[in-house]
Amino acid sequence: MKIGIMSFAHLHAEAYIQNLRAIPGVEMIGLADDDPARGRQFAEQFNARLFPSYEALLNEQPDGVLVCSENANHRPLVEMAAAAGVHVLSEKPLATSLEDAQAIVDACRQAGVILMTAFPMRFSAPLLEVKARLDDGSLGQVYGCSTTNQGQMPIKHRRWFVDRQLAGGGAVMDHTVHLADILRWYLNSEAVEVYATTNRILHADTVDVETGGLIMVTFANGTFASIDCSWSKPLNYPTWGGLKMELITERGLTVVDGFSQNLDIYNQKTPAHYWTFWGSDPNQAMVEEFVSAVRDRRPPRVTGEDGYKALEIALAAYRSAETGQPVRLPLA
Repeated sequence: MKIGIMSFAHLHAEAYIQNLRAIPGVEMIGLADDDPARGRQFAEQFNARLFPSYEALLNEQPDGVLVCSENANHRPLVEMAAAAGVHVLSEKPLATSLEDAQAIVDACRQAGVILMTAFPMRFSAPLLEVKARLDDGSLGQVYGCSTTNQGQMPIKHRRWFVDRQLAGGGAVMDHTVHLADILRWYLNSEAVEVYATTNRILHADTVDVETGGLIMVTFANGTFASIDCSWSKPLNYPTWGGLKMELITERGLTVVDGFSQNLDIYNQKTPAHYWTFWGSDPNQAMVEEFVSAVRDRRPPRVTGEDGYKALEIALAAYRSAETGQPVRLPLA
């Protein structure tokens, strides 16, 4: 099986290239990027073939591609791949507008190719354990959830993350979709109302997008959840951030930490303190799921429709923050 990477704009592409190379029977054929300097940098860093254009990469007839461009640029790359009959794993959020997200879903459906949204937390061992306990009924009914996806200001990784046009927003767009997806998955229910407030208390003199947000989501089954999606971790934090959830259920309180499998490392070089992770690798499991779905010609465990629904919650949060009023879903 041949897999390529379209754009290295998203920092996760650096992990994905290693994930692909670790899968038996998969050839990572190379990458293409509309930023020539960025493409050369990562092709040299990872000793990978650099295609002169996206079209040239697709002419190699890969079985699948990973789309890792800026959020606003997912649609043209996915449509290009779908038109070539190539299966797609797209970074999150699926798009920056519902119009583009729907066009992405439609293009892949009409071309008969697989579309998977990159939600690695669906493959996190701690989160999978809680999902299993929810499904077998051992936790009972879920009444409410308090969740956090806090992180560092992403400016040191890729500047476009704080560009409203390319990213679609700030911390809300960056960090809401992960938890929106997990909550839909855990509760087997769709969001029906979103109420949100945002702020720019942190890094106010550095960027012009929101750096903090608190989102309240009500689901059709009556469960309510809060999402803290702030860029509140200091730049010297031992990792980019984290994802935690507290679930109030019939059986009591369940706490799950998606990044608890780590060791603290201290040394005399920069960074002086960092985490090294052990145990499961959700990114590896996610990429393996994409490859397996392509091989078996079956729907992936996370679909394009899942990406659409998570984006809808994030966009509803923006609308609520602007109006100061709850917003009903689905969005018109």
